Amino acid sequence: MTKEQLEKFTSEYQALQDQLQGLSIQKAQFSEQNEEFKEALAEIEKATGKIYSTIGGVMIETSKEEAIKSVNEKKDSIELRLSIINKQYDEASKKEKSLRSEIEAMLKQEGTPK
Repeated sequence: MTKEQLEKFTSEYQALQDQLQGLSIQKAQFSEQNEEFKEALAEIEKATGKIYSTIGGVMIETSKEEAIKSVNEKKDSIELRLSIINKQYDEASKKEKSLRSEIEAMLKQEGTPK
């Protein structure tokens, strides 16, 4: 392998690491939002009085059923996004490991120290 090929693989590897970092941040954000929705559902379920919802910065009174439906829809959307992010993360992680192995093999083959 040539030095140019090694540089190309190293550049690709760095890009994958950057992608993994970004996906990891998104996973954490969506997981946090998902937990917030679960907590909101639990609170709505326990509620016995009036329930309010915010729409466009305005609070309005809503029924318990509507509040549950709204939060469930948002939670489902977040869970779908989280599922997609997890798949993307897994694919990028596999590529990163494969590329790392290729780079290590190239370095051993060339006798270049790691």
